[in-house]
Amino acid sequence: MPEYVKGQNLLKWHQQAVELAIAYQVPPKEVAWLLREVAGLDSLSLHLKSYQDLLAIPLTCSLSDLTQLWQRRISERLPVQYIAGVTHWRDLTLKVTPAVLIPRPETELLIDLVSQVVQKEPFLEQNYWVDLGTGSGAIAISLARVLTKTKIYAVDASEAALQVAEENIERYGLSQRINLVQGSWWSPLDGLKDSVRGMVSNPPYIPRGLIEGLQAEVRDHEPHLALDGGEDGLEAISHLVQTAPKYLCSGGVWLIEMMINQGSFVVKLLEEQGCYKQIEIFKDLAGIERYVLARRC
Repeated sequence: MPEYVKGQNLLKWHQQAVELAIAYQVPPKEVAWLLREVAGLDSLSLHLKSYQDLLAIPLTCSLSDLTQLWQRRISERLPVQYIAGVTHWRDLTLKVTPAVLIPRPETELLIDLVSQVVQKEPFLEQNYWVDLGTGSGAIAISLARVLTKTKIYAVDASEAALQVAEENIERYGLSQRINLVQGSWWSPLDGLKDSVRGMVSNPPYIPRGLIEGLQAEVRDHEPHLALDGGEDGLEAISHLVQTAPKYLCSGGVWLIEMMINQGSFVVKLLEEQGCYKQIEIFKDLAGIERYVLARRC
C-alpha cells in the first residue's frame, strides 16, 4: 500500500534534499529523478513545483524512510538507483539492487552492434545466444527483444543477481525465451557446444589495484564480482577468449565490453588463440575504444 503525503510536505522535503545534495557535492538533479520514481511526478511538475498544491501524493515508501535513504545517499554515497530500486537502460525499466551492477549507458551500444551484425547476416538469428555475467538481465532482455527468433541463455555466478534478473525478465514477458543459469561463464552450458550463434558479455575488466580509487558509489556499493578483472583487468576476458571457441558455431559472434586502453591487448589475445577472424574494435559515443567483436573461424 502506498503512503500518501501532502504536496507542501513533499516540497519541503524536496528543497531540503537539494540543499543537502549541494552541500555534499551530490548532483541536485538526482532529487528530481528520485521523486519521479517514488512519487510518480513528471518533470514539468517537479520543475514548476506545481505539485505543492496536491492534497495526497502516493509514495512507494514513507517520507521518513525516504529521508533515511537520502541521508545514506549523502553520507554513504549509496547510488540513487539503489535507493529507488530501479534504473532506466535503453527502453527498459529495470529493478536493481546492490547484488547487481547498475547498467551503464555505454553498454547499450553492445545491443546496437548485435542488431547491425544480424541485419547483415540473418543466419545469426537462429539457435542460441548467450549473455555471460548477466547481472540485472539488461543485456539478455535486450537481446531477446532484438533477436526475436532466438533462445537466450543468461548466466551469472551470483544467485542474488539471478533473482533480480528473473524479476526483470518476467516484467517483460520473456521467461519462455530467456533461460537463467547459475554458474561461471560457459561452464554450465556444456549442452550448447558448437551451436551458439553469439556471445555477448560485459565482464569485470577493472584492474584490481584500481578498484580502491573508484568513486565511492561504485567502490562501496556495487558488487566487486562484477568489477574486479584481476591484476591486469583481463582475467575474465582472457578466459572468454580461451573458452568460447568450444561453444560458438563457425561464424559465431564474440562480443565484449572493455576498459579504455585494453583494446590492443584483447585483440592480441584473440589473435594468439587462433580460432577467431574479423576482429574489430568499436568506440563508444565518447570516442573511447570500448568493444571488441570477433568471429569464430
